[in-house]
Amino acid sequence: MKAVAIIAEYNPFHNGHLYQLKAAKEQTGADVVIALLSGNWVQRGEPAAFDKWQRAQLALANGVDLVVELPFNYAVQPAHLFAAGGVKLAEAIHATWLSFGAETPNLDYQKLIANQPDKDQFKQFDQTFATQYSDYLTKATGITVNQSNDILFFSYANAKVQQGADIELVPVQRLESNHQDTKLTTGFISSASAIRAAIQDTEWSKLKRQLPAATYQLITNNQMVTWQAFWPLLRYELVATPIAELGRIYQMTEGIEYRLKQVAKQATSFAEFLRGVKTKRYTYTRIQRLCVYVLMHAYDAEMKLPNDYLRILGFNKVGQAYLNQEKKHLELPLITKVTDDLSKQELVLDYRAGMLRQLITNQPQDFYRHPIINLS
Repeated sequence: MKAVAIIAEYNPFHNGHLYQLKAAKEQTGADVVIALLSGNWVQRGEPAAFDKWQRAQLALANGVDLVVELPFNYAVQPAHLFAAGGVKLAEAIHATWLSFGAETPNLDYQKLIANQPDKDQFKQFDQTFATQYSDYLTKATGITVNQSNDILFFSYANAKVQQGADIELVPVQRLESNHQDTKLTTGFISSASAIRAAIQDTEWSKLKRQLPAATYQLITNNQMVTWQAFWPLLRYELVATPIAELGRIYQMTEGIEYRLKQVAKQATSFAEFLRGVKTKRYTYTRIQRLCVYVLMHAYDAEMKLPNDYLRILGFNKVGQAYLNQEKKHLELPLITKVTDDLSKQELVLDYRAGMLRQLITNQPQDFYRHPIINLS
């Protein structure tokens, strides 16, 4: 059996994800689809709209055979680190292909990789690092890489080269909507951002055609979680934590901790806080990730530890057969149950992220949870 891996957030699973999953399987001829799924916090520094178990269930209901959690120290990172972690785990689970959506499936990533700049050369503080990096690549190659999925495409390709990975990249053309669209399309595929906005506005009639049945059932019967739910916790952490301690948080650089603390004292909502902190140098996404690290008490040592493992969230009959085929040949440990030791060692960040979620929803995330088994 050969597998295609998809690095995913499914936040939530929608028709665009279903199209990409089917296209990946058709283009590769894979026997197995594996989702490497972000946990309870996602790449842009936001709480997952629905928890990792709910989203794993949606994946299994819509054609994924095996769901593996993408660890926190990869999932909540800038694109290049997010991609590096995903490629590493896709290789570790012995996937033959890695598939993903892309705005430009024929992107000449080899030319881009060959013309990469020295990352330390960008010192302008009136632009974000990402903007400076993208502008440099455009001038050097004539190729513009500024759309979200193309940035990830380049990052996956770069990670593959750097890791010497054998996995084959399979980009799938993105349809109908842009990644950052905030309004639903008139068709059947909208961005996850637009869908989350519509969920908040309870636009059920418009959402029904945009979502598989299992997702529609989930969103109409469960409360979506947003940053605002965590705002009181974050505000307390920023106001109460000494500035020297805040300065030790992962990726807290250039004195931004002073700005975070000052704005937190005055802001009355998370949205107001973000607007107050935003500068030309710091994107909303980077600020949000910093806020997650503050809540998590995440320091360099923890975030940079290569605690690699394969945490199984769910599988069906095909996924079970694949695990039975591969498990004796895997170099990373398979984890199906969280023990006290694991929660303090390998899974310390995922466990902490789950406890944060549990504070808001009162739903256990790690202890007493076992992989979802769908053998029907």
